[in-house]
Amino acid sequence: MTTLRVTSDLRRELILIAAKRCFARHGFAGTTTKSVAAAASISEGLLFKHFPSKAALYAEILAEECEADPAMVELLDLEPSTKTLVVLVRGLVWHFLHIANVPGQEDAQRLRLMVGSHLDDGEFARLLYQKIGALIRPLFTASLARAVETGDASRVKGEPFNLFWLAHHSVMMTGLSRLPTTPCLPYGDLGALERQTCEFVLRGIGLNEAAIAQHMVGDLPIAMARPATTESV
Repeated sequence: MTTLRVTSDLRRELILIAAKRCFARHGFAGTTTKSVAAAASISEGLLFKHFPSKAALYAEILAEECEADPAMVELLDLEPSTKTLVVLVRGLVWHFLHIANVPGQEDAQRLRLMVGSHLDDGEFARLLYQKIGALIRPLFTASLARAVETGDASRVKGEPFNLFWLAHHSVMMTGLSRLPTTPCLPYGDLGALERQTCEFVLRGIGLNEAAIAQHMVGDLPIAMARPATTESV
């Protein structure tokens, strides 16, 4: 009788499929590596050969979902430019500021998990930052360089991609303040807050007022304007 040999890549994919079912049914807190291993019909020891922790497994799932999300696909397909930089920032702001309004609370729970990771061992946040950074860095840095070349932005000292993370963290905390039923801060009208936040971030990464005024006109592309259903952190 011939025994089917499962390759390492296939085994990894089967584990991810089983883990998605477990996380969807029980959430992050209610899922254990033992339950994922059982769902994948493997030992827990074999699971750990592919994913060293539950946090690593969940971060991989979120990164895969983010990479496949239509909004992310649309964004990454844009040519580096000042306009692309503005679209990226507007999408980031939209995502975090609308998390409190997305039905189902799934995104809100993920944001809480991300913040909790910062207060714990940081593993989940660190892994997700690595994966999202790998996706966004090429487009962000190339678009920022293009904005500087065309005179739309001033060069800011230091590591260019740190500007993305500084923007990300600022917007994430703004979104976090809106999560409770009674928001932590009375920011007021959401539409006005979105624009103010975008302008604040764009100035911080070096864009001049003329470029901001030019590219903040109009709506986002349809896919980018949809509240994201994955991390985006």
